[in-house]
Amino acid sequence: MSVNVIRYEFEGAIRWGVAKAGLVTPIDGEYATTADFLKVHSAQTLAGVGGGTLAESSVRCLSPVTRNQQFVCQGANYRQHMIESGLNPDEKTYNMIFTKATSCMTGAYEPVIRPAAVKLLDYEVELGLVFSRDITSKVRVTDANLHEFIAGIVIVNDYSARDVQIPQMQFYKGKSFRSFGPVGPYLCLLDASEIGVLGELDLQLSVNGEIRQKDNTRNLVYGPAETLTELSGVQDFHVGDLLATGTPSGCALSVPSPGKQKIAALLPEHKKWAMFHKIQLKRTQYLKPGDVVETSIRCAEAGIDLGVQRNAVVQGV
Repeated sequence: MSVNVIRYEFEGAIRWGVAKAGLVTPIDGEYATTADFLKVHSAQTLAGVGGGTLAESSVRCLSPVTRNQQFVCQGANYRQHMIESGLNPDEKTYNMIFTKATSCMTGAYEPVIRPAAVKLLDYEVELGLVFSRDITSKVRVTDANLHEFIAGIVIVNDYSARDVQIPQMQFYKGKSFRSFGPVGPYLCLLDASEIGVLGELDLQLSVNGEIRQKDNTRNLVYGPAETLTELSGVQDFHVGDLLATGTPSGCALSVPSPGKQKIAALLPEHKKWAMFHKIQLKRTQYLKPGDVVETSIRCAEAGIDLGVQRNAVVQGV
């Protein structure tokens, strides 16, 4: 049975606990990192923990993935998001992978800081997978053995400065400003029998109460098993590392039609990107200071609920 775990700060101490019905039951022991915690605990070891002693509202929620862990991401992994990003889903036959700086990780209720130089701040709700074991050589991952690699799941919001990412072709820089990677509130630990829920989760994001993104993980183009198989042949992963699996359509970014892109390609670079900025700045969907972004991931049928992530946008320097 799944267990929602929270990493929190209370009275100056950072602890881990089981979150249920608005209450937190502290877990014995001190675990400095997500890896330290997952090497000891799983859905099975925490299944009987309950009877919370703290109100969840009385603690400060921290990211359940600590900054020592890797933060790897999939891009354009829902068909409709490919289309709105200017990609042809029938021609894109590769799994797009990038990373975010771990210093951008923050708690689920912390503000998102829009740097003064950034005017095109976008949002991206994503399902995050947290690894339960090290992967140091190429492995074949299937739906049948996926549970051996995944400890649990989290909400991730991949905030993006489109005016850095797109004109500069800098995924890493455009997506790695401090506060651009809230994670949580919960790390939902899954047992082997529940791993199939990864293909049944409803994702939703709203801005100031208006729903902007809504989809289901059954529409992922490259699923977890296929992606882990591929990435295991590229790099090492470790217990507690995070893989964000891509966002649905509904982002603020608007990509010109292929015809307009061909015309823009004939322009000098500075004119092309001046046109890009002019078009994008007309879109009211981009985030502004004072906006509140709420994200959720759940599967009602399976009793899985990762909570609600809530971030207020504030002006930075």
